Amino acid sequence: MSIIIGLKNIHVAELLTDNETEAIYDTPKRLALAIEAKIKPNVNTATLYADDGPAATESSLGDIEVELNIDSLSTEMQEFLLGHEVNAEGVLIKKSDDQAPYVALGFNSPTSDGQNQFVWLYKGKFELPEANYKTKGENIEYQTPTITGKFIKREFDNAWKATVMSGDAGVLETVINNWFTSVYKEAA
Repeated sequence: MSIIIGLKNIHVAELLTDNETEAIYDTPKRLALAIEAKIKPNVNTATLYADDGPAATESSLGDIEVELNIDSLSTEMQEFLLGHEVNAEGVLIKKSDDQAPYVALGFNSPTSDGQNQFVWLYKGKFELPEANYKTKGENIEYQTPTITGKFIKREFDNAWKATVMSGDAGVLETVINNWFTSVYKEAA
């Protein structure tokens, strides 16, 4: 039995093109060291009642809420993920009209039986993180950032997520070896 026991290798890649004919991504970049990830797909369900009872039900995928707790959010990653700009003097300037780009989010989770689950969420935007500061006292308390985002399905193929377990039958070694060199794309 594969039980998830860890989280590591959080990567992001800019989504350059997403239309009816293709989805193209830039090369993935390491975001930060992983502490925790929460992924919550929002599913909208409706039930039709007829003859005094439920007669049919349908569900539709809404947005996918993502919350990442990481060790730090570098200036480079704030510029990249949130659309901010570093000026000529090296200062990160945040403006009210900054636009976050669409990105893919990838990571892997080691399991209790020595395998790894690999994940890519295909299309989402991150939101401005909350900032918390606390003075250092007798005991050190790490103050790590949490960044949230909303992910959706791609226009290209309606896909929103790809996952693979490293030890499953039929999984090609090249898929696992190349998971973070490019966003996973089905072979043609």
